[in-house]
Amino acid sequence: MLLEKISNARGVSGNEKGVRQVLREAVAEYCDDIKVDALGNLICYKKARTATTDKPLRLMVSAHMDEVGLIVTGFNGDGTLRFGCVGGIDGRVLVARTVLIGDTEVPGVIGCSPIHLVPAEARTKAVDADKLVIDIGATDEASARKLVSLGDYACFAVTYEPLLDGQLRAVKGKAFDDRAGCTVLVELLKEDLPVDLYACFTSQEEVGLRGARVAAYAVDPDAAIALEGTICDDLPKEQDKTPVTEVGKGPAITFMDRSFIADQRLVKLLTSTAKAEGIPCQFKRAAAGGTDAGAIHLAREGVPSVTVAVPCRYIHAPASVLSLNDLENTVQLLAAAIKRMNGGLA
Repeated sequence: MLLEKISNARGVSGNEKGVRQVLREAVAEYCDDIKVDALGNLICYKKARTATTDKPLRLMVSAHMDEVGLIVTGFNGDGTLRFGCVGGIDGRVLVARTVLIGDTEVPGVIGCSPIHLVPAEARTKAVDADKLVIDIGATDEASARKLVSLGDYACFAVTYEPLLDGQLRAVKGKAFDDRAGCTVLVELLKEDLPVDLYACFTSQEEVGLRGARVAAYAVDPDAAIALEGTICDDLPKEQDKTPVTEVGKGPAITFMDRSFIADQRLVKLLTSTAKAEGIPCQFKRAAAGGTDAGAIHLAREGVPSVTVAVPCRYIHAPASVLSLNDLENTVQLLAAAIKRMNGGLA
């Protein structure tokens, strides 16, 4: 399964080549043109197949290839490594996690003091990431330098696998934000659509939407859809609070986040399509985070944009959980909605 392959692939922001190669092989037979730009974006063009107009809509659909991770910033005398976070990572999820470092996948464990040696008053506080180290089993700095270099990326050592809930068809894996969106975009490229489709698998989203900004300028689209794996906090809480999204309730449409406000025509198109086709969907009920749409909608003279996402529990952590039902419903919703764009935007 494609999601499994690209979830297991390593692609911390700025080092997306492994993910990009898998995706390029997956889409090659469905595209009229493929190129990789200076920032590492994979831009795939598929000419309109079913348009009834002489000038089909130029639609950009993006999904980012990169994931949050770590980068080696220094060596300690005892052979452990200092590191920095690439993208937004909560220090609470790092302690005792296993990682793979550099092109040779050197294994390591993120270490801190054992609980037996931590003062009682400190046990209730999260450990700051800058106080953690990566232990690769080296005995001193010289030994560590033979295995690892400054600037080497480290990603979480997590593999994809199905969970046991048959109804949700839940799976766990690394980097569903946004390998879920990448999977949806590959499936869209298999469809015959009435638009000139520019499928952009973007780089460096987690560090500032950088790839999408460059790709949108080059494509100059009439409209855009950003695909994501988004926040899901649907597990029980002590406080009665509406979850941002819920696993199993279908794709989540964003009407606003910190990076953009969605174009209302596109929001209406998605919701009306979902209703007409009987596809479950939901709204992302928090104006939090940001997506590629935040950069795309500001390109050139402006681009009407919207974000559609697969709900994922525990994003920006070593492992996430999603429902394959939601993933498939996202593909169905996008394909059906784009087929309604034959005459452009209403």
